[in-house]
Amino acid sequence: MLLDLLAAATPASVPAPPTRLEPVELFLDADIVVQAVMAGLLLASIWSWMIIISFALKIGGAKKRARKFEQDFWASENYEETLDAYRDRDVAPARIAWGAITEWKKSTKGGVKDVRGAQGRIAAVMDSHVAEEADRLANRLTFLATLGSVAPFVGLFGTVWGIMNSFFQIGAQQNSSLAVVAPGISEALFATAIGLFAAIPAVIAYNRFGASVNRYEAILQRFADRFNANLGRELERV
Repeated sequence: MLLDLLAAATPASVPAPPTRLEPVELFLDADIVVQAVMAGLLLASIWSWMIIISFALKIGGAKKRARKFEQDFWASENYEETLDAYRDRDVAPARIAWGAITEWKKSTKGGVKDVRGAQGRIAAVMDSHVAEEADRLANRLTFLATLGSVAPFVGLFGTVWGIMNSFFQIGAQQNSSLAVVAPGISEALFATAIGLFAAIPAVIAYNRFGASVNRYEAILQRFADRFNANLGRELERV
C-alpha cells in the first residue's frame, strides 16, 4: 500500500529541456512574420556570399591580366601590334590605351597646332576610361553596402515583432512564467542574430573590396600617366 502511494506521488518523467540552441527548431517554431524576416535575411546572405566569391575571383583576374598586359606592352616596340593581340581580351589597360591612341590619331590628323591641348585631351580620355573601369568593377559592391547597413535593422524588426508576440502570449495565457516567455524571446533574438550573420561578412567584404578597387584604379592610373607621357613625347615630334 505504501509503495503504491509513493508511486502515485512521484511526478511523471518530464523531457529534459534543450541544452543547446537548435536553429532549425527556432525557425520552425517562430511566428510567420519572424520566419519571413529570417528567410529573407538568409537569402540575402547567400546572395552576398555569391557576390563576394565572384568579386574576389574577378578582381584577382583583372589585376593578373593587367600586369601581364603591362609587361607585354612596355616590352613591345610597336604599341598597336600589342594592342591588336589584346583586342578581344578583357584587359582594362588595353581599352585605356586604345582610347588614348584613338584620340591621338584624331589630334594629329592634319598636324598638331597645340601640343598641350592635344595632350590634355588624351589625358582626359584616359582618365575617363580609368574611372569607367573602376566603376564597372565596383558596381556590384553596392548590394554588399546596402545589406551591411540594412540587415541588422531588418533582424531587429523580427526581434521586436517576436517580443510583441511573446507579450501577447502572456496576456492570452494569463501566465508570465519563463516557460511561456522564453521560447518567443529566443526566436525573436534569433532574428537579430541572423541579421548580424548577414551583415558582418558583407561589411567586411565591402571595405576590403573597396580598398582593392582603389588599388586597382591606382594601377590603371599609373599606366595611363606613363602612356600619356610617352604620347606627349610623340606629339612633340609630329
